[in-house]
Amino acid sequence: MTNEELKRFTTANFLNFALGFLGLQFAWQMRIILSAPVTEGLGASPFIYGLIWLAGPFTGMVVQPLIGVLSDNTKSRFGRRRPYLLGGALITALALWAFPNSAGIADIIGRICHFDMPAWAGLLVAAIMIWIIDACINIAQGPYRALVPDVVPKEQHSVANSYISLSIGLGSVIAAATAPFLKYVFDIQMSIPAQFIMAALAFSLAMTWTCLTIKEKSSLKTEMQEEKSDKQSFAQSLKEFFLLSPEVGKICTMQFFTWIGMMCMMIFFTNFAIHTVYGIPDLTKLTESAQVGFMALQTKATNYSSICFAIFNFVCFVIAIPIGVLAAKFGNKKVHIISLLSMVLAYIGMALFRTNPLAVAGFMALSGIGWASVCALPFAMLSKYIKPGTEGSVMGIFNIFIAGPQVFVCTLVAWIINNSVINNGTFINYHYEYSFYIGAACLLLSALITNIIKEN
Repeated sequence: MTNEELKRFTTANFLNFALGFLGLQFAWQMRIILSAPVTEGLGASPFIYGLIWLAGPFTGMVVQPLIGVLSDNTKSRFGRRRPYLLGGALITALALWAFPNSAGIADIIGRICHFDMPAWAGLLVAAIMIWIIDACINIAQGPYRALVPDVVPKEQHSVANSYISLSIGLGSVIAAATAPFLKYVFDIQMSIPAQFIMAALAFSLAMTWTCLTIKEKSSLKTEMQEEKSDKQSFAQSLKEFFLLSPEVGKICTMQFFTWIGMMCMMIFFTNFAIHTVYGIPDLTKLTESAQVGFMALQTKATNYSSICFAIFNFVCFVIAIPIGVLAAKFGNKKVHIISLLSMVLAYIGMALFRTNPLAVAGFMALSGIGWASVCALPFAMLSKYIKPGTEGSVMGIFNIFIAGPQVFVCTLVAWIINNSVINNGTFINYHYEYSFYIGAACLLLSALITNIIKEN
């Protein structure tokens, strides 16, 4: 079956297709918002927290390209992509349950092995769970993106990616807003472990639905490709990727700097909300009795962070489809540049008005415009150069330019913040707003690179 023979998707088809990604983003959003309070409660400094976040880029750079090649060449009665979608979701669900219970798991291991666990054992278990979560989300995410050129006609790729962007926004809104909603409407404070269980259920159930309802077209290889070996090595895929078009290199460079900017916000915003917007000092430097006095304020700050992420993703949800429509009319490039510049302005605003909760929330809303574009248009630009039968490997390799920049943020940016100490003689804090200045500069550079991409 060739790409031209694929049936056009209706609105109902697109909504059904995007449901699994909604569950995936639900899990990912919970990991973004709540990993900081969990790991800081186990003793992680800003730099250690950054190192733990290395799980995402390393698994993304290794897992997605390999899974992409494997899924391209998988032949089973369950299809090419579905085994990876469902397997990644189920393993992630187990790790999501375990992560907030890391200290208890470490104690159980110590009792079983009959020795006292060191103080850092819980943090080690938490780090392992984050690595599992990130690896398995990547196992599902790459093949999911590859489903777009697999089952959607080429002229609808921008719209399909916009529906994925819509599901990312909606899934993130529900994940981020549930706990604050229960607190402010019903005065019920949802515990962190309960929120992770909610994420585990959402991911596993939504992905199961997608796997049951999406019919894969597993015979998209052309006659020329059928003459090749069924098993294509990663090295071959990598070589072919960069031979697709000179514009592919520009798109990858654009993604590299875009995701430095994106991760400067995603990794550090919760800590920024807790320690900068609400002024809570570094609790790891305080005694347990002193920490107790900040617990109520920390819960309030964490709920505020969730609200900001909900606003950020709600804007993404609202304009996801309009972004796709505008891109189809005016071109992906022009719409993406404007969206990136709106995020640059938002980052600078958050850094300058960092102690004003209302202003920060407003700038988070503005940055949601850029997020909607980042979730859709770079993939739409790249999809024009994908050869049938190589969708998984291409999306997996493309993910290197999303995951790789995170290493920079997890190490250098985390180190800069860790060494930018605010010491007032009683408490210690850090300049988390520096991450937004760095992110704004990288997003501006990304917009300039986008401008030189030649778009058909």
